[in-house]
Amino acid sequence: MAKIPVIALIGSDSLMGREFRDLAATGTPELTLKLIAAEDEVPGLLTAVGDTPAVVGGLDAAALESARAVVLAGGAASSHKALELLDADEDTAIIDLTGVAEDLPGAQLRAPLVEAAAEAGDELEDHSGARIHSIAHPAAIALALFLRRLHEHDPIRHSVIEIFAPASEHDTRGVEELHQQALSLFSFQKLPRAVFDAQLGFNLLARYGDEAPASLEDTELRIERHLAALLALPGEGSGAPLPSLRLIQAPVFHGYSFSAWVEFEGNPGVEALESGLAAPMIDLRTGEFEPPNNVGQAGQGGIAVGAVSLDRTNPEACWFWMVADNLRLAAENAAEVARQLP
Repeated sequence: MAKIPVIALIGSDSLMGREFRDLAATGTPELTLKLIAAEDEVPGLLTAVGDTPAVVGGLDAAALESARAVVLAGGAASSHKALELLDADEDTAIIDLTGVAEDLPGAQLRAPLVEAAAEAGDELEDHSGARIHSIAHPAAIALALFLRRLHEHDPIRHSVIEIFAPASEHDTRGVEELHQQALSLFSFQKLPRAVFDAQLGFNLLARYGDEAPASLEDTELRIERHLAALLALPGEGSGAPLPSLRLIQAPVFHGYSFSAWVEFEGNPGVEALESGLAAPMIDLRTGEFEPPNNVGQAGQGGIAVGAVSLDRTNPEACWFWMVADNLRLAAENAAEVARQLP
């Protein structure tokens, strides 16, 4: 039976779900959404998609029956439940923003913004036959856009990149815990530790506490795995060497920041590198402008790059500073997948 073009969004009130809702209402063409509550949301609430009122429904088989695609943007429990409900439905596409479905048979790692940049001028690879579209980690998408563009014009020998992660990668739980930790430190109260199991307020973390439900090491490996796949895509910029990565948890609410050291086969100089970096999805800030920052990048698509400077101890290397809105970058790739569905 033919599906009507409705996208079911599970986790409509999560930070990622809200971002996807905004893009669905403002992009071209607009996406018709059916909002479905995740495990920590209450069905029946009245909300809106853009300027259109909408009611959040419950997660059951009837809610998913008429959907052309289901977007997973809630927690692990609601994502697993949706996958169980859709197990026998081969016609409904799954767009996964949680990472829960990425290891399932037939899942394809997707980053349409990288795919489009890699295959500029050529016909895009046809993903219409895929059922599970697993959206790549936003840090991997940001780095792939940056490294492929650099390598296309000036071959890279090696790079070392520090990634500074925001609390919003853990949805509202992470943001609220960082906020409460900052307040508790000022009032000499016990720190909440359910998410990070360590003091993140006014601090940087190279590792979470032993009781944290997730680990920085696992996330770092996931970013590296996704980045390797995106760098290997054919087309412009293909073949850029995989960088050495280090993931650090920063005491910021929102937005990734990256400090990149890149060694080239032959360093063309700052002006030539800046000229080569300019691209539709890259907001380049040359020396006469202030470098980008994660606060200023909030709500913006793509990535912003600036503070390009020569390495004083290595004539073949340069430093770069880059930022990206993690929620917007992931959601705009998911929205593009939804618009590509037949």
